[in-house]
Amino acid sequence: MTTVLIVDDQALQRLGFSMLMEQHPDLTVLGEATHGAEAVRMTAELHPDVVLMDVRMPGMDGIEATRRIVTSGGRSRVLVMTTFDLDEYAYDALRAGASGFLLKDALPEELVAGIRAVAAGDAVISPGLTRKLIDFTTRLPGHTPEQARLLEALTEREIEVLTAVATGCSNAEVAEHLHLAETTVKSHVNRILAKIGARDRVQAVIFAYDVGLVRPA
Repeated sequence: MTTVLIVDDQALQRLGFSMLMEQHPDLTVLGEATHGAEAVRMTAELHPDVVLMDVRMPGMDGIEATRRIVTSGGRSRVLVMTTFDLDEYAYDALRAGASGFLLKDALPEELVAGIRAVAAGDAVISPGLTRKLIDFTTRLPGHTPEQARLLEALTEREIEVLTAVATGCSNAEVAEHLHLAETTVKSHVNRILAKIGARDRVQAVIFAYDVGLVRPA
């Protein structure tokens, strides 16, 4: 059973999400929040598997709420939903620690699949935003001293694995490319995430672009 907290300042939007969840026995809505501060409080109280987070809300917005939920160290993961197809929103949400970013016009089955994926520890980005996110990231200033320090902590093999992951390769594809066992690749990925402080592969990909390991084709 996957538990969900719905966060949106629009009552009709919350109702629509809730009705969609009711159609799937494996999804349960624990509650609804109307702004970021309420979302942070309810997440601490209810410990949902997934927080379905709006971006633009009065008071504390979804980006700041995501940051506070993630830094609290709880198990809840955030899937950001917005009507705004802007690079900065996607980038800021993922930098804040969100495990996914989808547009509100996504098909119902895409949203349900996204919730399940995030709950399972995977990351989700709306296909239409992936290219924009990468392009936006590469327009940012160079990496920080802290990012350089984290990069130096990676072994040569870990850098090879991270670079391959950042180009979109699955563990199986990385294994084939580097002539490694898939279980070995998985172990490398887990160590990379731990060393750079990333929660999932999306965060690792952003890091790889930030430090210049990869660039758009």
